[in-house]
Order: sequence, then C-alpha cells, then structure tokens
Amino acid sequence: MIQITVPGVGVIRLAHLVLDYNGTMAEDGLLLDGVEEKLAILAERLQVHVVTADTHGTVAAALANNDVTLHIIGEKDQERQKQHYVQELGQQTVMAVGNGSNDRLMLETAELGVALVQREGACCSSVFSADIVCTDILDVFDLVIKPDRLRATLRK
Repeated sequence: MIQITVPGVGVIRLAHLVLDYNGTMAEDGLLLDGVEEKLAILAERLQVHVVTADTHGTVAAALANNDVTLHIIGEKDQERQKQHYVQELGQQTVMAVGNGSNDRLMLETAELGVALVQREGACCSSVFSADIVCTDILDVFDLVIKPDRLRATLRK
C-alpha cells in the first residue's frame, strides 16, 4: 500500500492498481517496451490487476511471467464490468488506468483515475472522467513509484 498526503485534497491510500491492457500497456496485443520491468517494481507496492476484453487474445501469454491478477471481461456491458471490478476491490483504494470507452466508469469510480492517450488514442468521455491524463504508460507507473509527482499534480 502507498499513502500520499496531497495538500488541499487529503490522504490518498492506494492498495490496488487496475490497468486496461490494449491501448494502455500494450499496442496491438504486445506489451510496450519497459512495461514488464515497471510492473515488477509496482508489484512490490500495490496489487496489480489487468482487466481487459483482450481484443487480440494475447494478454495471458504476455503477462505469464508477471505478478498480476488477470481478469478478462465478457463482451456485454464491458464498462459496467470494469466498474464492478473496481468496486469489489474497494474503490477508495484503487488507482485505475485506461484509455477506451469501456474504461470510463472504472476511471470515474476509482479513488484515482488516470486516462492514457498514447498511439491508440483515448475516448473523450474517459479522459473527462479521469483525475489525471498522461501520454505514456511508463509515466503513469512513475506516478506510483515517485509519489511526489502525484502530489504535485493533484494539489489544490
């Protein structure tokens, strides 16, 4: 668990990092460079979860050597499935990261939602539901690894 005191906001306690897969930590089904190394560091601080529709059918093999919990969602009502997953973990302890339309409610529900705009782009409604917007997954991971970055971005 990590705990961050943010001026004007209060204390944020995070125990879970919930990530979308494609467009977030992978492109065309393949993990982006540097992701595996950062996941190993993050897994020492938080429980890492990947919640995905697995568009390319590659997520299980790609994450086989990583300390993450994998949850593949069904085809119907994907936005609500992701939101429910965050709620089941205890939304007040979750940092969620995604880019797609089906990530909107997850980003809105989590204590801290991060929209990611990389090469695949991002759904506008998901961006507007997030607390933070980043342009590189490694920068998102560094928000947890170097929490002063979170503090600087969120302070009021």
